[in-house]
Amino acid sequence: METLEYDVVVLGAGPVGENVADRARAAGLSTAVVESELVGGECSYWACMPSKALLRPAITRADARRVPGVSQAVRGPLDAEAVLAHRDEFTAHWKDDGQVAWLDGIGADLYRGHGRLDGRKRVAVTGPEGDTRVLIARHAVAVCTGSRAVLPDLPGLAATKPWTSREATSSARVPGRLVVVGGGVVGVEMATAWRALGSDVTLLVRGDRLLPKMESFAGELVAESLTEAGATVRTGASVSAVERDGDTGPVTVTLAGGERIECDEVLFATGRAPRTDDLGLASVGLEPGSWLTVDDSCRVEGSDWLYGVGDVNRRALLTHQGKYQARIAGAAIVARAQGVPTLDAGPWGTHAATADHLAVTQVVFTEPEVASVGLTLAEAEAAGHRVRAVDYDLAGVSGAALYADGYRGRARMIVDLDREILRGVTFTGPAVGEMLHSATIAVVGEVPIDRLWHAVPAYPTISEVWLRLLETFRDNNRP
Repeated sequence: METLEYDVVVLGAGPVGENVADRARAAGLSTAVVESELVGGECSYWACMPSKALLRPAITRADARRVPGVSQAVRGPLDAEAVLAHRDEFTAHWKDDGQVAWLDGIGADLYRGHGRLDGRKRVAVTGPEGDTRVLIARHAVAVCTGSRAVLPDLPGLAATKPWTSREATSSARVPGRLVVVGGGVVGVEMATAWRALGSDVTLLVRGDRLLPKMESFAGELVAESLTEAGATVRTGASVSAVERDGDTGPVTVTLAGGERIECDEVLFATGRAPRTDDLGLASVGLEPGSWLTVDDSCRVEGSDWLYGVGDVNRRALLTHQGKYQARIAGAAIVARAQGVPTLDAGPWGTHAATADHLAVTQVVFTEPEVASVGLTLAEAEAAGHRVRAVDYDLAGVSGAALYADGYRGRARMIVDLDREILRGVTFTGPAVGEMLHSATIAVVGEVPIDRLWHAVPAYPTISEVWLRLLETFRDNNRP
């Protein structure tokens, strides 16, 4: 059995693993990367890129339909074939040659196959032909294997061949009728995309609203828009069984009350689990299939060499947050390898993923978009902060009125009343995703409210809502 030594061994070649490898190589550490599927990972082939390629035409058409002089020109259906072909281009037709070339370019060694931990600082890699080699890490092993979709334990589900997020973003055809189970980000984005492409969509949500982890108005506006687009949105709907007629026939979804809904495909967007079940965790005293508990440098608790970066640590299951963690973890691995005696591990330090706690960013690419950073009102209050929610109707901003007739949206900032800084910001409305970074800088930089008055938004843009939010806060604080 061949044995090779590296400074750093990375399990998983998605965006997170790539960034860990990049930081290690930039510091001169020899690095091996192990990947069992495609280099580029979930984001490149079954999540971020294909889903946004499917959604962009839907959002563009919705915007254009609200602009006088353009609306009559875009009344027809989307060209589904062209949209799917465009999606395929963005996934490089599910080939990873370009990403492999990038890894080669930074000088990292790629090992294709299934990697498993095999004791302290050891990774056994079983290749496609069944050959096995052992990679020994001098300094660190980083687990960057991401997460997978979880399917509920329902009668008949396995035989139904249900869609998960992977099938929903890679399907080569538009289903005539699609049932989407789950009202989180994947559920609402895929309901938006496939409804725009012509599917008769029914969205089933067990709870009482969409996007339950975000401010309540966000889910309300998205539900309104989906309904107006022709989708059926049902809350308080729990699925009890699923059955398909033969291998390719229609699917019957049975609800808890006995109601039956027939469709051509059913998508379950009901949660994620870490891809750690067959990773050899038991060989290092950890439970197979578990999330990895880490410190702010992403080092696994109780270990001096094992790191869990990205989805596997459950801190923020988002590609950009995982890449952020990878930059932090990479810097920490390098510092420890170089014998730096004390890491910069305090809040907002070089070796601390503080944003995972205080400034997670997210954009939901529905129509309307939802963009958020930091804490919601409920989260801020639960954390013990004395806060106030300041709301403003985005339709009252000149830039929004110019953007589209009948613009609907809402903005909220969460003000810490003791420190007079922002704890969180949420925007809902067309084109708000590109406004998020200004809010992120305000939250991360802990910019005082008094200083924000000097950040003058250009007129007439939608970002003028910042001035309106500040005015609303001032008016509410008058004696």
